[in-house]
Amino acid sequence: MNRHQGKKEKKSSHTRRVIVLAILLALLCITGVELAACRYFEPEVYETIVSPVRYAAGVVVDTGQASVRTVVQFCQDTGNAAIQLAYNAGNAAAHFFSRVGVQAVALWEDLTTSNKPPAETTDPNAADSAAPSVPATPPPVTELLERDGRQILTGGITDVTYFCQSSPEWADQPYGTDTIGPYGCGPTTMAMAVASLTDTATDPVTMAAWAVEHGYWASRSGSYHSIVLDTARSFGLVAEPFTSREASAMLDALGQGKMLVALVGPGHFTEGGHFILIRGRTPEGNVLVADANSLENSLTLWDPQIILDELSSARDHGAPLWALWSPYT
Repeated sequence: MNRHQGKKEKKSSHTRRVIVLAILLALLCITGVELAACRYFEPEVYETIVSPVRYAAGVVVDTGQASVRTVVQFCQDTGNAAIQLAYNAGNAAAHFFSRVGVQAVALWEDLTTSNKPPAETTDPNAADSAAPSVPATPPPVTELLERDGRQILTGGITDVTYFCQSSPEWADQPYGTDTIGPYGCGPTTMAMAVASLTDTATDPVTMAAWAVEHGYWASRSGSYHSIVLDTARSFGLVAEPFTSREASAMLDALGQGKMLVALVGPGHFTEGGHFILIRGRTPEGNVLVADANSLENSLTLWDPQIILDELSSARDHGAPLWALWSPYT
């Protein structure tokens, strides 16, 4: 090999190194842009890629600098100033593109962060607090319930066992020579009072037979007024005529847990004469009744003055209004 061929091969080797270096620099620039996008859309993947790359980059730079020193030494040995210039340019370009890549990534991150809409904060209670509340339906003041095979009227201090004199179960049963349906309001009302305020199990049929036996049945007229005081006391209740005609006195007695039996004349409850049980009151000042001839009336709130205004004109045996209660409550 002659001296001319040796110089030619050295120049060709140097050209290949320059081309490789240029390709590496181009790849570095492209990779920097791709990494910037990855950092925004997939930060976890970005960190996974960049960490080893950063380390490898340091190794590459150290290795590259060692290679450059070798090239410099070669250039010094050969006295080729062009090689020295390429080294300087290549070294400067490497640092330049490295800084540019890092700055591009930082700039991209700043731009995308500032343009990203703020995350919405979801309050799990926001929908509930914003939705209008639906008021709960208040429970009825009084209602008819089935309990242990009996019909129970609620709402007063004491729940009342309700009997209707026209019920098919006993409407046609005898009350003396009459029947309970049209004439049995007296024994039916007293059956409700006794069954509710004592432990005695009774019903209209049983009470009607007892009333006939003790002389309280009035043929074709219903019951003598003495049925109220005598029946109540016979079954262990305290009973007395209620002489006040003031609504406030009636409400006070009901508030103490007493019940009242009223004999009413024509009006809301009857066209002739009729016994009803006044069983409780409401905080607003209305009263509750147990009407042996009407479940509808028994579930209605009544102004006490209506009952006072419709009391019978009878005045025997404590009529027309009596108070009764259990001595054990």
